[in-house]
Amino acid sequence: MSDTAAHPGAGAIGDAVHRVTDHSLTRDHISLAQDWVASNYSPLPVVIAHAEGAWVTDVEGRRYLDALAGYSALNFGHLHPTLVAAARSQLERLTLTSRAFHSDRLGPFCRDLAVLAGKDLVLPMNTGAEAVETAIKTARRWGYEVKGVPDGRARIIVLAGNFHGRTTTIISFSDDPLAREHYGPYTPGFDLVPFGDIDALEAAVTDETVAVLLEPIQGEAGVIVPPQGWLRDVRELTRRRNVLMVADEIQSGLGRTGTTFACDLEGVVPDIYVLGKALGGGIVPVSAVVADRGVLGVFTPGSHGSTFGGNPLAAAVGQAVVGLLVTGEYQQRARSMGVLLESGLRELLGHGVDAVRCRGLWAGVDIDPQLMTGREASQRLLERGVLVKDTHGSTIRLAPPLVVEEAEVEILLAALGDLLRA
Repeated sequence: MSDTAAHPGAGAIGDAVHRVTDHSLTRDHISLAQDWVASNYSPLPVVIAHAEGAWVTDVEGRRYLDALAGYSALNFGHLHPTLVAAARSQLERLTLTSRAFHSDRLGPFCRDLAVLAGKDLVLPMNTGAEAVETAIKTARRWGYEVKGVPDGRARIIVLAGNFHGRTTTIISFSDDPLAREHYGPYTPGFDLVPFGDIDALEAAVTDETVAVLLEPIQGEAGVIVPPQGWLRDVRELTRRRNVLMVADEIQSGLGRTGTTFACDLEGVVPDIYVLGKALGGGIVPVSAVVADRGVLGVFTPGSHGSTFGGNPLAAAVGQAVVGLLVTGEYQQRARSMGVLLESGLRELLGHGVDAVRCRGLWAGVDIDPQLMTGREASQRLLERGVLVKDTHGSTIRLAPPLVVEEAEVEILLAALGDLLRA
């Protein structure tokens, strides 16, 4: 929708939020969740019941602009008609066979995704963390069978501030105490170096190094962008030292940064793409490891697998997502709307905002910590009809769906400006 009049409550900031004063239904749902759901999250006090495009509606009819988009899982917005149609059609035909048999959806999906990435093979999985674990296994097996590293000695270099998931192996190389503490003993085999420091990275490479695992832009850390040219330097170093470059594009990929992959911003092609989130269109969990035959060809039947990985429903949705990206429309939208977003955010510098980092429709905004925490900013934006998420102190992340319109970006900017003036 192109004009705010089409969205109830999208005119004056907060109109939609304050239309209902009785919050008993919201409180009931929150109380139920507090009683029965394990407390591994601390959600904002909103209970969403319906969504479409860039907008969500809570259980009491209040509407909010979704400026988080499921951490990029909803790049194409809520209930994108093409993706819903693909899912609905497949639901009526076939949803699961397991990989013990072929399905008519798996080959076409993997072909289209491989072509999009310019690679030979796709190994489909379900969640992003599962894809990262698969990439780690791929790199180690490649190191032993192709590079010739002695068995059990492979090492993988990772970057400070990383976020690749929350499995036991992944949190073993996290430097976030909240994600890591009290889950040991930890998995060995990883070397942590500063993000964006090519000299430190080169010093860490040894003959036993099989891969460098990185996020081209670190999302959970606050949309941290590396120095210009760093990705190209990493690509040159890994080629020279016969080390795999593994790009975790789970959050940054599939249109978010204004390019198909964030690595495209520097013209870099890694050895392995790790994909997820938006690949499932916000409908089903879909992830994948994408690489050439010389890398993914190390797997043999029985050496890795997943009951639901590449299931027909996931493949149907994933193929439809690839179809949307092939047109280039969503990458272009991320670029054009991203210019508007970044321009508006930079006008707030020195007026309650200390720093802005923006690539496409993805921004990290550092609020002056003397004004409020990121959690407080998220809460106050919620009260103004905009949903965002904080990370690390006074930083908030903005990632509206790529279907967002200019008027909706203006609503987001106006809400943030109003918050800071207040």
